[in-house]
Amino acid sequence: MTAHAAEPAPSVPPMPERTPTALRDAIAEHAPTLLPDFDEHWKWAIADAYSVAPVPAFMVRWWSEYAIARDPELDARVTELQHRAAESTDIAEAKALIDEVVKIRYGMRKLEPGE
Repeated sequence: MTAHAAEPAPSVPPMPERTPTALRDAIAEHAPTLLPDFDEHWKWAIADAYSVAPVPAFMVRWWSEYAIARDPELDARVTELQHRAAESTDIAEAKALIDEVVKIRYGMRKLEPGE
């Protein structure tokens, strides 16, 4: 029996600078399926605002969305948890699954640029 070299894991791109432009550029390059929703949310929540007050909340949401989407394994895990929760007939199990998703999303908020 011969040993096969392990396939190199796909590299997860680093988090961008914590600015809307840098985040949008990273989404466009590494998670383009998110881009239409990002742009639509930007137009709705920020572009027509007369204040920069909504920008921090916008960035928190999309920072976490990108952090998950840039990592195929993590993205698949979150999707699996969400599907299992949606299909569960046990409310306690569904709640536990959603709680796990929330913990993952919340943890992504703490990532720094370059991580």
